[in-house]
Amino acid sequence: MIRKCLFPVAGYGTRFLPATKSMPKEMLPIVNKPLVQYGVEEAEAAGLNNITFVTGRGKRAIADHFDISYELEHQISGSSKEQYLEGIRHLINNVNFSFTRQNNMLGLGHAILTGEPLIGDEAFGVVLADDLCFGEDDGVMAQMVKLYNQFRCTIVAIEEVPEDEVHKYGVIKGESMMDGLFRVTDMVEKPSKEEAPSNLAIIGRYILTPDIFDKIRNTPPGRNGEVQITDAILQQAKEGCVLAYKFKGKRFDCGSVDGFVDATNHCYKHIYSQG
Repeated sequence: MIRKCLFPVAGYGTRFLPATKSMPKEMLPIVNKPLVQYGVEEAEAAGLNNITFVTGRGKRAIADHFDISYELEHQISGSSKEQYLEGIRHLINNVNFSFTRQNNMLGLGHAILTGEPLIGDEAFGVVLADDLCFGEDDGVMAQMVKLYNQFRCTIVAIEEVPEDEVHKYGVIKGESMMDGLFRVTDMVEKPSKEEAPSNLAIIGRYILTPDIFDKIRNTPPGRNGEVQITDAILQQAKEGCVLAYKFKGKRFDCGSVDGFVDATNHCYKHIYSQG
């Protein structure tokens, strides 16, 4: 049973400067809720109620958000404004949070390895909060947990992207097992349009088996001295089995301004205004 989920949140968020100069990009609000809270809610709904943040300098607001604010709660106690805290109170009461710091920004693989002492020897989820996902029925992580319970191996979420955008992603090549599920035979990190083995791009949802940590340790740094998680997962695929899952739902790339605006409009129309 998967109980833990890791959130790499140490990045600088330079595409949202100057807002992110003193504010974590993960705390930018999608309407009235921080981006990172959507991801934690998705993980908790999938049964992953032990959340680990791999954080960095200037990110204390994330820890403060997932904690009680006694003065604020005292000021609005008994008022209609209390309803706005129901979601975050639920998480505080039902989720265990732990934090460790990534001292150097050396890639997603390095961030995941930094979380090893808090994850231990068990399979775990990874959520990149920049990717805001809404499942059709179950959330994306819940869909992936069901698959893990069946296949017991590393799983990456994928979606089809336009060919002129494959250079932004890790891209998989795979053998179709059933509708929407592929056994990975190759993975390429940010290939050119000509080099891409498909247009099936990895997005920010993973379930990783614990042997990934040794694979990361044995992965040499690539471009910019960063350790790519794609390289480590490819090694898993060569030695065993890695699945790629074309999830049922909708994803917004909130690491980009256009995607952030689209997500805000979607949430305002379909969630906030309906509440």
